[in-house]
Amino acid sequence: MSLNLEQYVSEFSAQNINGEHLLQLDGSKLKALGMTSSQDRAIVKKKLKEMKASLEKARKAQEKMEKQREKLRKKEQEQLQRRSKKTDKCSSDATEGTNEQ
Repeated sequence: MSLNLEQYVSEFSAQNINGEHLLQLDGSKLKALGMTSSQDRAIVKKKLKEMKASLEKARKAQEKMEKQREKLRKKEQEQLQRRSKKTDKCSSDATEGTNEQ
């Protein structure tokens, strides 16, 4: 509707075309859905291309964030392990000092 192609809404609805299906449409499938105007198909295909690019960009950003979170988790885990080892060593040294006396 935002593309001023309201005349196709009923056919798209009747064929249960949702966002996921929409992204898989090509020129021949649009034509089969009753979109006879090549200009209308060109508008839809251009918009679909933009949407796919936007989705890919968002997916890559999500992957980057997940990698950063994993890296941070590993760093925190390493710090905890170092602290634990340091605490164990201090406890061990204190125990040895008491045993020597």
